[in-house]
Amino acid sequence: MTDPVEVRGIFGANLRKLSSNYPSISGLCRELGINRTQYNRYLSGESFPRPDVLQRICTFFKTDARILLEPVSELTPISNDLLNHPEISQHMGRGATELPESMFPNGFYYFSRRSFVDADMAVTGLVYVFRADNYTFVRGLEAKDAMRQQGLPTDPFTREFRGIVLKQEEGVAALMSRRGAITCSFNFFSRVPAFDNNFWVGYTTRTVAETIAGLRVTRMVFEYLGDRTGPVLKAARESGFKRPAELPAFHRRLLRLDEPFA
Repeated sequence: MTDPVEVRGIFGANLRKLSSNYPSISGLCRELGINRTQYNRYLSGESFPRPDVLQRICTFFKTDARILLEPVSELTPISNDLLNHPEISQHMGRGATELPESMFPNGFYYFSRRSFVDADMAVTGLVYVFRADNYTFVRGLEAKDAMRQQGLPTDPFTREFRGIVLKQEEGVAALMSRRGAITCSFNFFSRVPAFDNNFWVGYTTRTVAETIAGLRVTRMVFEYLGDRTGPVLKAARESGFKRPAELPAFHRRLLRLDEPFA
């Protein structure tokens, strides 16, 4: 449809329907920051708004620019979840959340990194990656020793962390946090072309203030185990603090523990 008169007519009808849920057009115009006279022109189909004003209207009514072309009653409502919020949907929406399994498959991963609380030690553990409602999530348990050193309970409920995984140009990013925590970690990984193509290497950062003691960023390795019971159980039993020499050889090589992170 390219007829401007028809476009204005559909937009006006849609705007009248959306506006009918509000008791006062004047009050609605104040909330939108749009002149009442100009808004009346939109309602009557005499004109349609500039792109920036259209975006403001769509954001307010939680819809999109399809209201120029289709009856609002036939539109599928846009998602109100955070990543698809109108303010950021074009920046961090579907493009980032549509992460194919070929790029980062579901299943268990064995990870290793330098300890944040003891730079002479490494930490290993398991995480589980899964998909639900077209999103990719990750969950795991903090090491008991790490929780003890922070004076925190070591029960599974408190130790559990979860997060969301997003597609990036050269890999994947994950934002993770423990239940009820007001700190989190940001992680980035890219695939390593080696062995069975089942290794990812990158870094993890903590959202804490800079201090003299303790790390805020360090390299991290993910090794894909899938759902193989034997390797998963072995990794679970061996999770926790380790001396660097106790890490698997390829993990040590990728972590480059003798080189500062840059």
